[in-house]
Amino acid sequence: MKAYMERIYNGLIKENPTFVLFLGICPTLAVTTSALNGVGMGLSTMAVLVMSNLLISLLRKVIPSQVRMPAYITIIASFVTIVHLLLEAYVPSLYESLGLYIPLIVVNCIILGRAEAYASSHSVGLSLFDGIGMGLGFTVALTCIGAVRELLGAGTVLGFTVPVYEPATIFILAPGAFFVLAALAAVMNRVQHGNGRTSTTDSCLEGCEHCTNMGCGGRVFTRAAVSETEEADVPAGGAEEIEKPAAAEEKEGQE
Repeated sequence: MKAYMERIYNGLIKENPTFVLFLGICPTLAVTTSALNGVGMGLSTMAVLVMSNLLISLLRKVIPSQVRMPAYITIIASFVTIVHLLLEAYVPSLYESLGLYIPLIVVNCIILGRAEAYASSHSVGLSLFDGIGMGLGFTVALTCIGAVRELLGAGTVLGFTVPVYEPATIFILAPGAFFVLAALAAVMNRVQHGNGRTSTTDSCLEGCEHCTNMGCGGRVFTRAAVSETEEADVPAGGAEEIEKPAAAEEKEGQE
């Protein structure tokens, strides 16, 4: 059970597809003019992600590796079509708001990325929870961005007016999407990693050079910082002092 909960935590916090990995930015910036649009887009993507992860994991030993990408895209497109028709039939207002971005879920790099990186090599249970975790992370991110943009740009949240200040229209326009995304990503990074400079030990410096966590604030300690640490360990005489003992030993051996 711990492994399943870890997949949920991974999608929500550690590898949040929007605030940490910065995947699916096109729909994130385009449809988040309101919190409701963010919820609708997030849940639609989550449904496709969960079902495609589940089916791809079930068929991972059947699909030939040479045609795995076309097979994944076909599976994803099938589920997107189902979601598209269901929204058009039962939630027409949301369907009209999201418009073209529902069919474009097919090419959302989050879904294809999880299929290739995780579902194709893990069990059905883990792949299912990975889809749930990534889908929840994407939904929460889009909802937060949409709520902030709607509040600041229109003075409403989920349709309820907040008569506290004069809204700034720029936040429901394209530039506002970039501003809000950058601000929330910075907050997420601050909460997750602190100031990013919590340790200056040699082990930390060596680890950052080969770190695979793209959202880690500690990556500010790069190769340059490691080089400075290594130079500090060199004797005052430089490389000559290191070479002298070796030369003396060689001379004694010849004698």
